[in-house]
Amino acid sequence: MTTLAGRLALVTGGSRGIGAAIVRRLALDGARVAILDLLEESGQALAAAVQGVFVRCDMARPESVRGAVRSVEQALGGLDVVVSNAGIDIVGPFAASDPVTWEPVLDVNLRGPLHLCHAALPLLVRRGGGRVILVSSDAARVGSSGEAVYAACKAGLIALAKTLAREHARDGVTVNAVCPGPTDTALLHGLMAASEQGKRILDAVVRQIPLRRLARPEEVANAVAFLAGDDSAYITGQTLSVSGGLTMA
Repeated sequence: MTTLAGRLALVTGGSRGIGAAIVRRLALDGARVAILDLLEESGQALAAAVQGVFVRCDMARPESVRGAVRSVEQALGGLDVVVSNAGIDIVGPFAASDPVTWEPVLDVNLRGPLHLCHAALPLLVRRGGGRVILVSSDAARVGSSGEAVYAACKAGLIALAKTLAREHARDGVTVNAVCPGPTDTALLHGLMAASEQGKRILDAVVRQIPLRRLARPEEVANAVAFLAGDDSAYITGQTLSVSGGLTMA
């Protein structure tokens, strides 16, 4: 088990799904965790369960992101690990989409992480090092029908991880991306169950996964915990897929 005793971490979108699994795993490994999310009831409940803190944060609003990072620093007394996990998606053919619908996807999945890293990196540098893990998606690596804007944003996170890894290596900060494949969350089922086409697509995707099942949120959290700990100290600028073999690169 990775030891994170004494580490101070934040996780965006940490109140449910993959984010909640990451929060639980980091806390289990000894970190004190701040949950950044819009969902106050579930976020507060999870924070109480792991003896962490909850900070309300809207990733679509830069001032909210920056204020949340300041609040985390005050509440925890510093910051060592940053996990950018929050994400949203709107599924549909790109050519038929309304550009207005792109904006919230861009705000939460790309602009939000940019503002998060911009606000948090100086805190890591001040501490003498740290870890940044950007939760991207295998959609960024291979594309995903109906998710053009989402995939483009997640591809941007991979490029961001590589660039920040180069810029902050001398500061002792490592930056990596984790790319979940299809994962068994309420968000995925909510998106795909909305139509018969979505259900057929999900069934077809599962059949293409060599391990023949969806990922469990805890399995993605395991990868994040590894990259947050000392065992990954010589790993930076990398992209790790957690996809049951759906993508191999």
